[in-house]
Order: sequence, then structure tokens, then C-alpha cells
Amino acid sequence: MNRQNLSTGGALATMAASAAGNQAGAALGAHAFPAIGPAGVVAVRQFVAAAVLLPVARPNLRRFTWAQWWPTLLLGLVFATMNLSLYTAVDRIGLGLAVTLEFLGPLAVALAGSRTSADLGLALVAGAGVYVLVLPGPSSDFFGVGMGLLAAVCWAAYILLNRLVGKRLPGLQAPAAATAVSAAMYVPVAVIMAMHGRFGLAAVGWAIGAGVLCSVVPYAADLVALRRIPTRFFGLLQSVHPVFAALAGAAILGQVPAAHVWAGIAIVVGTNVVAVAARLARPAAQDGDALAGQVVEGDGPSGHGEHQGDHRPGRLRPVAVAPGGVGGA
Repeated sequence: MNRQNLSTGGALATMAASAAGNQAGAALGAHAFPAIGPAGVVAVRQFVAAAVLLPVARPNLRRFTWAQWWPTLLLGLVFATMNLSLYTAVDRIGLGLAVTLEFLGPLAVALAGSRTSADLGLALVAGAGVYVLVLPGPSSDFFGVGMGLLAAVCWAAYILLNRLVGKRLPGLQAPAAATAVSAAMYVPVAVIMAMHGRFGLAAVGWAIGAGVLCSVVPYAADLVALRRIPTRFFGLLQSVHPVFAALAGAAILGQVPAAHVWAGIAIVVGTNVVAVAARLARPAAQDGDALAGQVVEGDGPSGHGEHQGDHRPGRLRPVAVAPGGVGGA
């Protein structure tokens, strides 16, 4: 095995470890739910993300034009809503099911712009996977499922907004500013909880751990990994997140998925793998700028904790981190 293969293998191992840590962090954050609820965990996570991103990106907010501000503000709103809806779903229906439902967001973006019968078939298969995943019935937690689907909608909106804002602001300025906006939105939540004495040491510790593992670690790990692997393969590798979410939920939270949940995860993840692989086989000019809704080539950020690179080892131009969920800020 040559040095390049070893380097690529190391990058893949780094991404796998990052994904595992990411979902472990989400599971750890769930330990704080009894004390501060999903909103409190999201508040702390957003504070941690802002504390990391703002010093790194150092956006000059006073020089933002309105054309730069309005998509950034919308992005901040998406961050806030996505994280809260995902953690509410995790609290009600479990980590594996919630993350898999959220994963439908980038898959929908990828398939929505296609007119091929093959992609229409994939969309139908994904829909069948959701049915198997949820198996709706009288005892189903439809509110929790709805929150997972809302997180998926937010992830899709994140992708579309990033295509726009990535053209208007360089580097990490947009996601850093949007994370600051989202963190500011959670200040009243934190103040109210602090006034009621709900921020105990243990709860804050769990939430900070979630922020580090779900924001800081993926940012650094993906930055390193994308120096060694092509950006176009990044979306394919993100398919491991729902699987790791189910495993983390089982190992850390005792949420052992039922057989139909595993089957649904397999269908949704398999659909994403096929969709991304099909796009990898097409010329980039024919496939647009999105790869399974997760990697945007040339003009903006990716879906969950990803960063944009120029495909050359050692040359990486970071553009964005993700809002949360399976990844980033």
C-alpha cells in the first residue's frame, strides 16, 4: 500500500470517527433533557458553536450589505429551528429515527431537481423507506415524527440558502454570522432557565459535551479529511450518520431500534448511496452544483459539518460548517 492510499485511508478513518463522535455527542446531549429540555441543550450548543466560529471567521458585520444580511438572517433562523426540531424529535422518538428522518432533507434536494425516471424511482423508494421506518399506527408519536421531518425541511433550506450566501460572503463569514444570530435567539431561553435554576453543573456539562462533539470535532475532522479525499465523495460518506445515530442511541441511551426501524434506515441510507453514486458517474456540468444535497461544488458549503475543497491534497478552502443535527454548528 502506497503513501497516498494510507493517507486516504486515514482520512476515511477520521471521517468515520468524526461521525461516530458526532452521534455520540447528540446522545450525550439527550442526557440533559430532563433538566433543561431540548431548547436548553440547543442553546448551549449554539453558544459553543458561536464561540468557535466567530474567532475563526471574524466576520465584519458592520460591512455586511442588506443583500448579504437577509440570507444570513434566514440561515440563522434555519439553524435555530433545525436544531430545536431535531432535538425535540430525539427526545420523543429516539436518536436513530430522528436523524434518519432529518437525512431526508438533503436527499430530497438532490432528487427534486432531477427529471429522470431513475431518480423518481429513488424518491418513491425513499418514501417507502420512511413508511417502513415509522410504521404509522395509533401508538405512533406523530408530533415527534413531524419534528424530525421539520428538521429535514430545515436541512434542505440550509442547503439552498448556502448556495446563495456562499456566493455573497467569503470563507466562513456567513455561517459564523448565522450561528451568532441563532445563538442570540436562544439568549432569552438561557436567561429564563438560569433564573429558574435549571442550569445545573451536570446538565451544562452534557450540553457542552454535545456542542464540542457535534460542532468543534466535526469541523476540525472534516477540514483534515478533505485535504486527502475528493469533495465529490463527501456526500457518499455522510450516509453513515443515520447508522451511527442508531448505534449511539442503543449504546448510550438504551434506545434499541426495532427491526422495522433498522429496515427503514437501510432503505433510506441505501437510496442516498445510490443517488450519490449515480451523480458521481455523471460529468459535473450535467449534474449541477449539488451532490445529494450535501456537497456544493465551487460556490458554497455542504450539508452537515462539511467544508468545500479544491480537490488538491493540502489545498482546502473552508466555506461552511453545518447547523447541527448530524453535524456542525
